[in-house]
Amino acid sequence: MNTRSIIDDLFLTNAVRVAPEDTPFWYTSGKLGPFYINTHFLVKDEAEASRMLKVIESAISEDKLKAPGVIFEEFMALYKESETFRNVTDQLVKEASKYDFDFISGGERRDYFFSMLPAHILGKPHVTIYKDQTAVVTDPEFRSPKIADATILSGKKILHIADLITEASSYERAWVPVIRGLGADISDTIAVIDRHQSGREVLKGLGVDMDTLAGIDKTLFDQALAGKYINEQQYDLVMKFLSDPDKYMKDFISDHPDFIKEQIALGGKAKERAELAISKGYC
Repeated sequence: MNTRSIIDDLFLTNAVRVAPEDTPFWYTSGKLGPFYINTHFLVKDEAEASRMLKVIESAISEDKLKAPGVIFEEFMALYKESETFRNVTDQLVKEASKYDFDFISGGERRDYFFSMLPAHILGKPHVTIYKDQTAVVTDPEFRSPKIADATILSGKKILHIADLITEASSYERAWVPVIRGLGADISDTIAVIDRHQSGREVLKGLGVDMDTLAGIDKTLFDQALAGKYINEQQYDLVMKFLSDPDKYMKDFISDHPDFIKEQIALGGKAKERAELAISKGYC
């Protein structure tokens, strides 16, 4: 049995990756940060996570009704093969067992990594929600797919399982409206990671309580340092970022005055992010 914590697995699979001291990551916002999160890497590694995203996209484009079954079979094979995926799945099952619900739901695409197998293991039907706000219901074996409607879901309790909660925008925009629009109730959600960026407050406003396996906080990076997944310099930079992300970026640019110019010279995404940062007045 795997006795490692979820935090160990996050670093072992690079699901959480901390940058070298002098090379921070660009975020899509045009800001800099010392770490990057790809929760779905827990499936095994980056290559397997990327392959599964392609499997999901292909299955949905081919047949949305049959897609959940195709995707589930791939994840089931990985559950048997990958220790890290088995570990996170089993921990989600343990957390989900604390709640009273009739169905488990997951939203396109990364939620599927973490919602499908708990539904199967707990013997609950699964609601596969798509970006176009349609949904498919399957039995716990991911057979007998049906287009989700009120005749199936009205009055039922749904537990949504997600990969990562940042600002809960997907819940606000899609998952909660879809579930409640079908006559079902959602009052709880579980995610692998809480990004600690107002998601909990947004969900509370929607009447949804949140539970997570880990948070992007001091506790996580304390354990990463103790496990030698990061060094003291990286740890210090992460603490500065968690304390004040804007000051972290300003201080980094001040200490590395040629960084922006060098990023622009690199071209591609680095150039785009650097120019976005300039246009937004971040540097």
